[in-house]
Amino acid sequence: MGLSILSLIRLSCSSLLGNPVRSFLSGIGVFMGVAAVSATLQVKNISTAVIKQQLDERDAPQIEIYTPWSPITKDQAKVGLEDLTVLQKQLKGLKSISANNWIGSLSVSFENQQANPFSFATTIDFLNTLGRKLIAGRSFNSSDFETYQPVVIIDQFLADKLFGSIDPLGKTIYINFRPYVVVGIVVTKPLWNGQEPTGVVYLPMAIYSAVTGQKGIDSLLLRPSKIENLDPMGKQAKKILEKRFIGYEFDFLKTAEDILERQKTLDSVSKALLVVGAISLIVGGVGIANITIASVIERTPEIGLRRAVGATQLDIMLQFILEAAILSFVGGTIAIITVHGATVVVAKQFKLPYEFEQKTAALALSSAILVGVGAGFFPALRASQLDPVKALRGE
Repeated sequence: MGLSILSLIRLSCSSLLGNPVRSFLSGIGVFMGVAAVSATLQVKNISTAVIKQQLDERDAPQIEIYTPWSPITKDQAKVGLEDLTVLQKQLKGLKSISANNWIGSLSVSFENQQANPFSFATTIDFLNTLGRKLIAGRSFNSSDFETYQPVVIIDQFLADKLFGSIDPLGKTIYINFRPYVVVGIVVTKPLWNGQEPTGVVYLPMAIYSAVTGQKGIDSLLLRPSKIENLDPMGKQAKKILEKRFIGYEFDFLKTAEDILERQKTLDSVSKALLVVGAISLIVGGVGIANITIASVIERTPEIGLRRAVGATQLDIMLQFILEAAILSFVGGTIAIITVHGATVVVAKQFKLPYEFEQKTAALALSSAILVGVGAGFFPALRASQLDPVKALRGE
């Protein structure tokens, strides 16, 4: 009759504790391998969190297409809202699109407070395109455009500067001495050039065109559904527009290109480190295999004696496999705890976003146990197939 799993575990632990030096050396190999794998996964998780944090601090990744000038006629392409509609229908994977006119730094006042924020005239879906969240109030609606309503949306920075503790919603501000009603407030985000924010005000394109007489569009903003589609969508939009405007060459800018390049670099580094970690884990597995083979040879008489008193082949094989699994589990657990502690210290020192992920730990530990069991399987199988009589003689 075979031994119970609990008895086999107890026997395996007793055997490992009886040879502390051999067990320690085997565990070191597993420790190094799991530490390398775990550290690599932590680097990847932290780098992903950093990239996400940087993207959240900016407007949503988008493509900005500028209205070009003809090198022959010296005229600017007359891009209009109908072109925006064409792109909206033809572009695949488009999440949102809006037109944008850069007005500049305008004089804005409320009572005795003044500011000079950046100002933009835009279309109805601009908040979705930029990825800006409303803090209070509402976005522009179709009525604002159809009836040329003098309404504006401002950012939190400008709201604090002009209104202080007063609720800005429904209040009238003056932009270049013209009255506009504040209907919404959005979060403030850093400027693209790294400068400190000065405030932002958004006007509906309709009222801007009515006041200034300007009908054209300076640029188009396209937000793809997936960030990896930035470049393909930019090229697709360029092709569509150049077919509509013969003789004009459209260029586009990807607003998150620097972050995406950094992400590619970090992904490459993570992959390289993961290969190193995998190799270290395999080396640890080879160490376990060698130690298990040596253990089988050393304990051949013991194996023969156990077989003689009723131990089955499965008992013998499971004992050696369990020894390898226990070594892997202990070495892997210590490695994960060590890497976690080191990561917490580094993350706190450099103010990096870090959160312990059970999935990462489980992946590293299960890899170690799998390698350990795999490495110990064939020596364990060999031990189970020894002839009891020859084993008792030490052959």
